[in-house]
Amino acid sequence: MSSRTILISGASRGIGRAIAERLLADGHQLSLGVRNPAALQGTALDHPRVLLHPYNAEEPAAAEAWVRASVSQFGAIDSVVHSAGVFSRVPLLFESGQEQEIQQLWDVNVMGPWWLTRAAWPQLAAHGAGRIVVLVSMSGKRSKGRLAGYTASKFALMGLCQTMRNEGWEQGIRVTAICPSWVNTDMAAAVNAMPKEAMSQPGDIASLTAQLLELPNSCVPFELAVSCNLET
Repeated sequence: MSSRTILISGASRGIGRAIAERLLADGHQLSLGVRNPAALQGTALDHPRVLLHPYNAEEPAAAEAWVRASVSQFGAIDSVVHSAGVFSRVPLLFESGQEQEIQQLWDVNVMGPWWLTRAAWPQLAAHGAGRIVVLVSMSGKRSKGRLAGYTASKFALMGLCQTMRNEGWEQGIRVTAICPSWVNTDMAAAVNAMPKEAMSQPGDIASLTAQLLELPNSCVPFELAVSCNLET
């Protein structure tokens, strides 16, 4: 397996952290965009093959700065893993004052990946086999319950992934949208309908991501649905 140079957002905890630790163990070079790089100092991710860089998905200029720093550090980048995201229970009939929460869902879950992909695109295209892996959610494929704001943002992200795939196909860029249901992270801490051990685990999502990066361009799946419960 050839080594890649990979940008990973949302690597401070949860799925993003598990992905970063797995890909580092696999020998890749990593650039981690996190809100507080100092929080990862002294951890397994404080490593010579890892760049820790401040990144806030809500700030468009942060994507350009992060990409520039990554190219300066490593010479080039060839892959992006979009793991940063926020969760919200804002319903269809939201209350006055929840508009800001809805806007944050859009800014982080949709525009964050959009800005970062746009900033990294020249590097991905120059590589010839660039990769984009996006942690979407089963909520980007169907709506269950009343999570209107979160579901709407994830449907939009899935649409963005499809357009990324269309735009980058001839340049060798391959896109995969990973769509998990419940994963045993802080985001699912309040879920009582299923025991935590029955949920998908962050390490399992990390293993799938690692396998995706090993596949040749001829057989990279666009959509990977991962559900720990029966979908009807």
